[in-house]
Amino acid sequence: MRHRSILAAVILLTMLAAALYGQRRIREIFREDDDDMIVLPSDAAEKTEFVWARLRYPSLRASGMWAMRGSWSVDYPKADRTFLQGLRRLTRIHTKAVEHVVDLVSDDIYNYPFVYVVEPGHWDLPEAQAKKLREYTDRGGFLMSDDFHGTFEWSVFMNSIQRGFPDRTIEDLADDDPIFHVLYDLSERFQVPGIVNFPFDKTHEYDGFEARWRAMRDERGRVVMAICHNMDLGDAWEWADHPRYPEKYASLAYRVAINNIIYAMTH
Repeated sequence: MRHRSILAAVILLTMLAAALYGQRRIREIFREDDDDMIVLPSDAAEKTEFVWARLRYPSLRASGMWAMRGSWSVDYPKADRTFLQGLRRLTRIHTKAVEHVVDLVSDDIYNYPFVYVVEPGHWDLPEAQAKKLREYTDRGGFLMSDDFHGTFEWSVFMNSIQRGFPDRTIEDLADDDPIFHVLYDLSERFQVPGIVNFPFDKTHEYDGFEARWRAMRDERGRVVMAICHNMDLGDAWEWADHPRYPEKYASLAYRVAINNIIYAMTH
């Protein structure tokens, strides 16, 4: 047991060191703006039919620039707002220009039928919050998870999921699943890498060699949790407007999220 603890600690320290190095390197290449440099859209207070909600959760760990706020805030708010610009252009959904942060402490989450969570390979949901997430999906809510990689982060993700969904299974989605075809035909998909992989000579992180498009369903067969494992769609949205970011990754990342939103609103 002691050897396992030491091994887990070594793996964790290695992952944190790699993340810190990657963050410094990317900031040098892409020169990410500080949050206070992001201009609030003039129509941020507009009442709309759809609001992009981002889940705030307690973190098992957080590193680098996100250590103070927690892993829930990775790519926030630039990824959200850049994606919402695309959602407005590419669909007729009346969409709010800014994101809204929700959590599993208050009942506010029930006001939002679609919720996005980033880096759930770092979350640590107390049992009460995990059960509230279950109630949220039982009431018809839809959760899209993104940006976590490899077997270690998958195990962290599942530890919290099992506290609220002990009777549910997670499956790999077939190419012909309706969620891939509600608007865009996404039978052919590929791994969307995180910006830490730039210039993308490889697309995986840790041992997450293949993109996994997974889901949890309710008792009626409706997808209530779309799980994008071993990929980083959020980075693709965040850097979609940068001239050095490949269009093919941004295009797929937008289409996947848009399909998820339309599925959540129509099924």
